[in-house]
Amino acid sequence: MGGPKRKMTTQNIVLVTIFMIFISPCSSTFFDASGFEQLETVVENVEDHLAYPSTNDWSPVEELNDGMEDDAWQLVQKKGNQFVVNDQPFYVNGFNTYWLMVFSADQSTRGKVTDLFKQASLVGLTVCRTWAFNDGQWRALQKSPSVYDEEVFKALDFVISEARKYKIRLILSLTNNWDAYGGKAQYVKWGKAAGLNLTSDDDFFTHPTLKSYYKAHVKTVLNRVNTLTNITYKDDPTVFAWELMNEPRCTSDPSGNKLQDWIQEMAVYVKSVDPKHLVEIGLEGFYGPSAPARVQFNPNTYAQQVGTDFIRNHQALGVDFASVHIYADSWISQAISDVHLQFTKSWMEAHIEDAEKYLGMPVMFSEFGISSNDPGYNSSFRDTLLSTVYKTILNSTRKGGSGGGSLLWQLFPDGTDYMDDGYAIVLSKSPSAANIITLHSTRLALFNSRCSWKCRWGCKKKHPIEGFLLRYDEL
Repeated sequence: MGGPKRKMTTQNIVLVTIFMIFISPCSSTFFDASGFEQLETVVENVEDHLAYPSTNDWSPVEELNDGMEDDAWQLVQKKGNQFVVNDQPFYVNGFNTYWLMVFSADQSTRGKVTDLFKQASLVGLTVCRTWAFNDGQWRALQKSPSVYDEEVFKALDFVISEARKYKIRLILSLTNNWDAYGGKAQYVKWGKAAGLNLTSDDDFFTHPTLKSYYKAHVKTVLNRVNTLTNITYKDDPTVFAWELMNEPRCTSDPSGNKLQDWIQEMAVYVKSVDPKHLVEIGLEGFYGPSAPARVQFNPNTYAQQVGTDFIRNHQALGVDFASVHIYADSWISQAISDVHLQFTKSWMEAHIEDAEKYLGMPVMFSEFGISSNDPGYNSSFRDTLLSTVYKTILNSTRKGGSGGGSLLWQLFPDGTDYMDDGYAIVLSKSPSAANIITLHSTRLALFNSRCSWKCRWGCKKKHPIEGFLLRYDEL
C-alpha cells in the first residue's frame, strides 16, 4: 500500500508544480529564461518518476502529447526559424529506423513496426525518419524505373498508417547516396542497361534521363493513395517532410555546382507536386567553398571536398529546413574520447548560428549516435553524448532559436538485434538512455504545450494540464 500511495503523491506534486508554472502570466509566446529554468527544475526533480515506462504504466509525456492532439491532425509547417503545428511551435525529439518498409512487407516481421512506434510513443518521441525507397534490391519498392511492387507499396502504406495511430510523424527519404537499398548507383545501373553512356555514379545528378527516373519516383510516391487510410501521401499530415536524398555527396565536383543545381531542380520539383509539405535535402552539414570562414568547423579537410556546401545548399528555393548529421566516431577518430563531445557541441552550435544568421530556417540534427563497436565504447559515454545533443538543442529552444530538434540513430524494438549496425538503442535493454530520452521528450512536450496555451480559460479546448488534474482527481 505504501508504494502506490507515495507514487501518487509524487505525481500530484509534479502536476501542481507544473500547473503553477503554466498559469503564471504568459504575455509572451515563449518562456523567458526564468520560466524555462523553473520548468527544467521541475522535470529534473522527477527524473526517477519518468523512468522508461512499460506499456501499462502512466506516461506523463504521452499524456501531454495526447492533450495537444485535440485539434485535427495537422501538417507541420515552418514559420521563420521554427517548426509549427496549428501556428504554434513544435520542437522535435525523434529517431531513425530506416528499415520499416522492408519489415512491414513480411508478415513475420510486420509486428515489429507496431512495436517500435508503440515504444517510441511511450518515451515521447514524435518524429521518425525512414526510407520511402528501395531501388532494385531485395524486396524492392521500385523494381526498375517506374515499375513498382504493389505489395511493398502496401507495406509503406502500413508504416504510415501505424505511425499515425501512435501520433508519430515521418520524414520520408526518397533515395540514397550510398549503395544500400539501391540509391544513385542503382539509377546509374538502370541507365547503363538502357544504353546510356555513363562513367560515374555522380552522373545521377546531371544526366537528364536519370533525373527523369528520380522525378518519376517522386511523383509516384507523393501521389500514392494509402490503401489503409485512403489518404494521398501528399495530403497526409503524418508526413513531416520529404527528404531529397540520404547524405548526398558529389565528389566528382568539389566546387559543389553539380549538386547545387540538382538540389535546386529537385526541391522545386517536389514542391510542384506537393506544395503543402516541408522539404529538406538530407545533408550531413559539411561546409564548402561558399563559406571559407566556416570550414574550420568541419571534422576534417576531406569534408570540404565532397561537393556539399551547407549554407549555399540550404539557400536553394524550395528547401524549408536544414539537416545536419553528427558522427564524430566516423569523421574524427573511431576511438571514444571527450573530443567527440567537444566536436558535437561546436558542430551543433555553428549550424544553429548559421540557420539563424544566414538561412532563417529551423535546423534538424537528423542523425546522431555512437557505435558500440568503437574502441573504448561504453553505455555511459553514449548517455553523455545523448545529453550533450539534447542540452545543446534546449539551449537554442529556450531562446526561440533555430534548433528545431534531433533524431537519434537509431531506435530498434526488441528482437531486431541482428539488424544492429552498432548504433541501435533498444529501450528495454538501455534503461539509462531511455530515461534521458524520456526526460528530453517531457521538456519539449511541456514547452510546446506552454507555447500553445494563450491563457484562454473560456475556450472549448482543454489544456493538457487540465487533463492531468482531472485524471488524478479521479484517483
